[in-house]
Amino acid sequence: ISFPFLYGRENVPQVWREKVLFLSDRKMELSSGKLARFADGSAVVQLGDTAVMVTAVSKTKPSASQFMPLVVDYRQKAAAAGRIPTNYLRRELGSTDKEILTSRIIGRLEHFIDNILCNLLAVDGVNDPDVLAINGASAALALSDIPWNGPIGAVRVGLVDGETIINPTRKQMSSSALNLVIAGAPQNQVVMLEASAENILQQDFCHAIKVGVKHTQQIIQGIQQLVKEQGVVKRTVQKLFVAPEEIVECVKKLAFNKIYAVFTDSSHDKISRDEAINKIRLETEEQLKEKFPEAEPYEIIESFNMVSKDIFRNLVLNEYRRCDGRDLTSLRDIKCEVNMFKMLHGSALFQRGQTQVLCTVTFDSLESSVKSDLISTAVSGIKDKNFMLHYEFPPYATNEIGKVTGMNRRELGHGALAERALKPIIPQDFPFTIRVTSEVLESNGSSSMASACGGSLALMDAGVPVSSAVAGVAIGLVTKCSVEKGDIEDYRLLTDILGIEDYYGDMDFKMAGTNKGITALQADLKLPGIPVKIVMEAIQQATAAKREILQIMNQTLAKPRPNRKESGPVVETIHVPLSKRLRFVGPGAYNLKKLQAQTGVTVSQLDEETYSVFAPTPSAMHEAREFIREICKDDQEVNLEFGAVYTATITEIRDSGVMVKLYPNMTPVLLHNSQLDQRKIKHPSALGLEVGQEIQVKYFGRDPTDGRMRLSRKILQSPATTVLKTLTDKNSIVLGGTVPQSSTSSQ
Repeated sequence: ISFPFLYGRENVPQVWREKVLFLSDRKMELSSGKLARFADGSAVVQLGDTAVMVTAVSKTKPSASQFMPLVVDYRQKAAAAGRIPTNYLRRELGSTDKEILTSRIIGRLEHFIDNILCNLLAVDGVNDPDVLAINGASAALALSDIPWNGPIGAVRVGLVDGETIINPTRKQMSSSALNLVIAGAPQNQVVMLEASAENILQQDFCHAIKVGVKHTQQIIQGIQQLVKEQGVVKRTVQKLFVAPEEIVECVKKLAFNKIYAVFTDSSHDKISRDEAINKIRLETEEQLKEKFPEAEPYEIIESFNMVSKDIFRNLVLNEYRRCDGRDLTSLRDIKCEVNMFKMLHGSALFQRGQTQVLCTVTFDSLESSVKSDLISTAVSGIKDKNFMLHYEFPPYATNEIGKVTGMNRRELGHGALAERALKPIIPQDFPFTIRVTSEVLESNGSSSMASACGGSLALMDAGVPVSSAVAGVAIGLVTKCSVEKGDIEDYRLLTDILGIEDYYGDMDFKMAGTNKGITALQADLKLPGIPVKIVMEAIQQATAAKREILQIMNQTLAKPRPNRKESGPVVETIHVPLSKRLRFVGPGAYNLKKLQAQTGVTVSQLDEETYSVFAPTPSAMHEAREFIREICKDDQEVNLEFGAVYTATITEIRDSGVMVKLYPNMTPVLLHNSQLDQRKIKHPSALGLEVGQEIQVKYFGRDPTDGRMRLSRKILQSPATTVLKTLTDKNSIVLGGTVPQSSTSSQ
């Protein structure tokens, strides 16, 4: 369908093109050319009734800076879910955690782009839009004139009852043991992996990856056909910078042996190695400035970096040597400590080489769980959660100076990965909200996986009955690619990588799990793609390392402590009969508010007659018990028999009736004017009633709505025979005890 009257960039007529794909009998539609035509590339992806539009824009002018800005912005729109934001301004404000994490996933796929915006057009509540956004970004880039190493295709893989499902619905995901997002490149290459799993077996996980990669090829072929039909011509972009060959050769002559000596000296740690390389850099730069006075500073810097990188990678590829002296599959030294501070509910210190993480566990009431807003629930299906892990990375962890501000995207992403690793082992019926904090004190590689290890130990130290311990490790990759085709000719996988191995390497492959299976995985690549074979080997190597780490952790703490610490929080239930609820709660919930303000406890209602009391410490619970006894001490009530006649004492005269007590420690109740006499009266004084006077009343149970006692004097003026009853058998509000057997209506 052609729109000759609508023009986009450079006055080229835009043509709407659409491609329909079927993934496991589910229709996915790719279209372009109708919306956002001023962008370099635009695509709309639809699955079911969920649709996402993605645009890509790139600068055409080269920049002298070595920094290439990449902005990926994924935004959830309330209108797409048919809702209005609930904030004060009633519009979308800052980014949510889900938006940031999805933006990070898309950002790990793209290269050399300035701006990618994902706009949710419609959400049906059945299909998640995040995977559609990845495919939309791929299609937008492929259909634009922006040079790019694509296209790629992405699918979500679920595992329900042992069966792999491609792009499962939200209902299917609720019962799925696996949530795997996989992005693939042509020729069955893997570009990105992001997964959380319910401790599934390695063979099941590997099978899911293979199935997912197979289905990504269908999406890639569909995008390639759209590109072919549209006749896309990529722009010619001047390369940002290429290090001059003569300067590179000069750096090799001046500094090769010095750099080699530093990288092969295993006595260096992170700081001393960086200082030694920086010293060689400064000396070499001074010499190069004399030989090449007209060279730009960044040309000299980049030439030195290129030589350093080649030396480092060749040591691994050719000599099987690592800069800290380990072989390719060895772990760094690991030390673990628990119960660091007695006042904490749980704590652990995990040290792996020069990566040090302090993890703490805090318990709070279930009311402290993370509450999901209406829009996140409608768009992404995110619900309240009572387990969270927060990751902090202060600047001193890498010997840097910086301002400690709010949480950034990196901290959020690393914390989310460690949280996914630990979540499967948390018991579903745990009576508290759990918050794990992971503070990185030293960092030299894989602090997120150290957070998973330290968090597991801290949970066991806190007495959380976890199903098993969790450990995580990062696997690196160094490749040698052919100059002509760019295919991988040789490669080495590295276990437990250092920060410098991540920097100079081609992959950061993080995997966490128990002795039985896998709970979380994340793979970031600097290459256009790697074969599935390398991914399978990385999983196998990570599994062996994970088991070795768990053995070391078990030497410190092999299973959860049988009891929580004495300083920890306490939860008790209170049974409050319906008849006493008003007394317990107080007018306008005054008693409950006063109880929570004075003692620090949190009271939540479980059902009509049961309340849960959370106290942060045992002493606070003791104070709460005393407070409750104080407000309820005069509310002892005898068992009253329906239809019986009792003697009541008038305590107060009101315009609407009289306040009476049936026994001394009873809370006075109102006997209304309409129930005082057969005659209609406007004030009790018409009957000559006085304070302290005793009258006979008949008991008719309690009001089922508010529990108030129903009494009548009027009914006794009839000639029917009545029997006066004696009051016995007291009961009251039960603190932490069993629920009384007698029903409310008989009390």
